[in-house]
Amino acid sequence: MIRWIRKRRWVWIPLIVLAIAFIFVGRPAFLLIRVAINDRDKRRQLPQGIADDVSRLNATHIAEFWDMPSSDDAEEQLRDLIARAKRQGLRVSIAGARHSMGGQTLYPNGIQINMLPYHRMTLDEGRNILEVQAGARWSDVVPFLDQHRRAVSVMQASNSFSVGGSLSVNCHGWQPGRAPIASTVESFRLMDADGEIIQCSRTENPQLFSLALGGYGLFGIILDARIHVVPNERYEMHQYVFPISQFLATWKDHVIQSSDVGLALGRLSVVPDDFLNHALLYTFTRASGPLPPFLDPGLQKFARYLFLGSVDSDYGKQLRWEIESNLATRLAQSFYSRTQLQSISAEVIANRTADTTDTLQEYFVPYDGFGNFIAQMRSVIPRNGANLLNVTLRDVRQDPDTFLHYADRDMIALVLLFHQKLTDTDESRMGALTQQLIDAVLSCGGRYYLPYRLEATARQFEQAYPQARNFFDLKRHYDPDELFQNEMYVRYGSLSELKPAVP
Repeated sequence: MIRWIRKRRWVWIPLIVLAIAFIFVGRPAFLLIRVAINDRDKRRQLPQGIADDVSRLNATHIAEFWDMPSSDDAEEQLRDLIARAKRQGLRVSIAGARHSMGGQTLYPNGIQINMLPYHRMTLDEGRNILEVQAGARWSDVVPFLDQHRRAVSVMQASNSFSVGGSLSVNCHGWQPGRAPIASTVESFRLMDADGEIIQCSRTENPQLFSLALGGYGLFGIILDARIHVVPNERYEMHQYVFPISQFLATWKDHVIQSSDVGLALGRLSVVPDDFLNHALLYTFTRASGPLPPFLDPGLQKFARYLFLGSVDSDYGKQLRWEIESNLATRLAQSFYSRTQLQSISAEVIANRTADTTDTLQEYFVPYDGFGNFIAQMRSVIPRNGANLLNVTLRDVRQDPDTFLHYADRDMIALVLLFHQKLTDTDESRMGALTQQLIDAVLSCGGRYYLPYRLEATARQFEQAYPQARNFFDLKRHYDPDELFQNEMYVRYGSLSELKPAVP
């Protein structure tokens, strides 16, 4: 028998090798191939006269779609539109890339202004100031700056958004040691409800400056802005993997206390058996040498298929975490330019299915509340049966510039991406989950971010933003006819009339 086995070793050893290869290579390959084959855009087209945002949960009838002209007389045409809207009793909402998720660019039976055609830009190289029209996307801005060896100072991790939209939500990014984008704005021009153009800066109309930045289009239309930019830089990528209990110490050592880090973000494990128990940290430190060519950062298709494979599969989530924590730095290039890292599109992880969507939530937590909030997330999310796809963490410094600020001190931002069905049942379930997470972050001294689903009760909104009543009173002061509107204003704008505030 032994001699028989030895003679046929050439048969069974390859079979064992093939079996092992299938377990460790075949199954991942099968998953990624299946995802690639099925990755087609199946999103339904909107009927004529209907607008929505990226959530696909806010289909709204619009009376008139109006594209901002790119011609020299664009401002005069916009002024005429505002005058006509007032005569006809129509409300105006303002849209860019439409990446908000709660109707912040929508108002029923109103006029929606599309700012995207309005996208010219110039660079004052001597002062490192970008002069840019509000409709420009960062995907236009970043390559323009790259040609001048400059880069954006503060922006989101994706280049898919418009400049005007980013200013209107006062976005933050993954640039450590920096306040939100308002901190980079020197001035902007705003067209108000009377069609007048107002110059806004910290010294000229400073109240409007603070209100319109992070003002969600409720105070007028940001036409263009002068934004401080920074030199482009060469970075080397580093990665750290550690238990979540070590996150704050590791973050402080490798990000907060390191002057060489230009970009940094953390990521938490969403694997069910290791839920929020381990963390990844990516840092990009300044390195000498020539700037890499302005090319795609690489592996974007692979990253997309790996992400999509994790959407409805616990195995896919495990595979993604293992590759990201063990192989990512080996597969990726070592050196990047700042502009290269700012050139990643949100389409890399876009949901293109017909019957599901992915929605974002974001929470800002002071350092002393971080551990408590993570513990509550670990309980709340599984209890509600939610499908959490991703958690990233970023450094956000105190914001002294905007009225409706979310960073009243230095914070850690947690960006959560959830997968859900386009059904009333899932929407109700996600609403309940969101309110529980908002209560959790408020109990830790934190806040939640406003560009997403309008699930917060009025009580939660006001607790997170105690300046909101004054904000809405000032909106009616500057816009007494309430010309500029959106669904967020409809939902919460009457706070000043609530005594006391009620859900």
